[in-house]
Amino acid sequence: MLKKNGEFQFVYRRGKSVHSHALVLFYLPQEGVRKYGFTASKKVGNAVVRNRSKRRLRAIFAEQSPYLKDGTYILVAKEALASTAFQQLKSDFIKILKRAGSIQDDQKSFT
Repeated sequence: MLKKNGEFQFVYRRGKSVHSHALVLFYLPQEGVRKYGFTASKKVGNAVVRNRSKRRLRAIFAEQSPYLKDGTYILVAKEALASTAFQQLKSDFIKILKRAGSIQDDQKSFT
């Protein structure tokens, strides 16, 4: 799990970003490394809303992580995430993973 600001900044600068209406994925491919981080700015809402948004992102990521390539992932919540249904978030996450090219090659039927 990413904790330090420098780790986040490194991925923001060097990684690839993919957007959806409710979240942003930053992905930096790295062999043998599986790190992740979750952020929600104050634009998303108060502390309760931000923490709920990050919990939802963690749940989606944990469910899909066995199918992901090695690398560092950062999921950033947008304002729309708080009002988006969980199933819609899940399908958005899968779409941005496919666009980022971060799904393992042996997962051709990934849904």
